[in-house]
Amino acid sequence: MPRLDDDFAGPDLDRAVWLPHYLPAWSSRAASAASYRTGQPGLVLDVPVDHPRWCEGDHEPPLRVSGLQTGSFSGPVGSTVGQQPFRDGQVVREEQPRFEGFLTDGGHVEVRCRMHLSPRSMASLWMVGFEDEPHRCGEICVVEVFGRSLQDAGSPSAGVGMGFKAFRDPDLAQDFAAPRLPIDVAESHTYAVDRDADEAIFTVDGEEVRRCPRPPAYPLQLMLAVFDFPEWSTGDDADLVPSISVERVRGD
Repeated sequence: MPRLDDDFAGPDLDRAVWLPHYLPAWSSRAASAASYRTGQPGLVLDVPVDHPRWCEGDHEPPLRVSGLQTGSFSGPVGSTVGQQPFRDGQVVREEQPRFEGFLTDGGHVEVRCRMHLSPRSMASLWMVGFEDEPHRCGEICVVEVFGRSLQDAGSPSAGVGMGFKAFRDPDLAQDFAAPRLPIDVAESHTYAVDRDADEAIFTVDGEEVRRCPRPPAYPLQLMLAVFDFPEWSTGDDADLVPSISVERVRGD
């Protein structure tokens, strides 16, 4: 498998690696386009106040999302063949060509980033099976932070999610947790995972946080996104723009 080392310093994404859409088969490329910019000091993904809802009227709860992914494919329109369906019987609305920008079957993956979140938003880097076979759908979450988990009572902390989500993989055990760490996610931190056939070791800034046995044994693509959940609004937050600012993504 090829290595990935991207600091996003160029004028645009490397389109041989990144697709700037979030699961477009269930929606369309036009309706799932990410809001992003690149250049020094890196990538910014955000959800502007006028960003459309993703799969509006179908996905619950309603969400808005700007996401990138390093793989994509689907079956024809009307089929149920696609990546990460969110309900039984979901059908493809726009057929997607096979795209394999970066897939990893082991080793090290990391992201160095800052997150600007409110109680109605979250950001994440995760890896999922390419799903060319339906059971190859398991997830390794490298980092997942909900804004409502943030605390700053003189000492910042956050619930930092990491681990496995089995979905429809019968051989993968659900093993996910969000331990509270004494970090300010608005500052730069490095979130990483090292995996082999036996286990995955999750770290933050080089310090081990979790170990999970028996990770998925098939190639995984990267997913990087920031989400806004309008139903979580407190009524005075319509002007907020959540974002994740990424200095570097590495993988092998």
